[in-house]
Amino acid sequence: CDLAVAADDVRFATSGINVGLFCGSPMVAVTRNLPRKQAMEMLLTGDFIDAATAERYGLINKVVSAADLDQAVQELAGAVAKQGPAFIAAGKRLFYRQIEDGLTEAYQEATRTMVENMQIDEARDGISAFLNKRAMPDWQDR
Repeated sequence: CDLAVAADDVRFATSGINVGLFCGSPMVAVTRNLPRKQAMEMLLTGDFIDAATAERYGLINKVVSAADLDQAVQELAGAVAKQGPAFIAAGKRLFYRQIEDGLTEAYQEATRTMVENMQIDEARDGISAFLNKRAMPDWQDR
């Protein structure tokens, strides 16, 4: 998933190894979200990590109390939802396409995407508002 918030009382593991199974499917997500050493430790030991460790590893964005979880999720979702849907979609496509590319190819793809985005009316409106120190457009009204 793109963003994750966890309550401070949760734990994460790829514990199949403890019962004789290597967690192949979870491995795909873990290896794409954690540095190699942390991923291998989780996969090979089956040990649980707490939410604070998951945040430090980069597996989740934020740890909050269980009582504050719903509010924290709503705030994060709201911060994303107030952005332009076309820009979120284009940004996610670019992120996942370029992540496997070499540096030169990634910059070329990013440049192409930025040029394409600048042709969208919403982008021109947003840039104009920024440059002219006006309030940003409400992307949800479009």
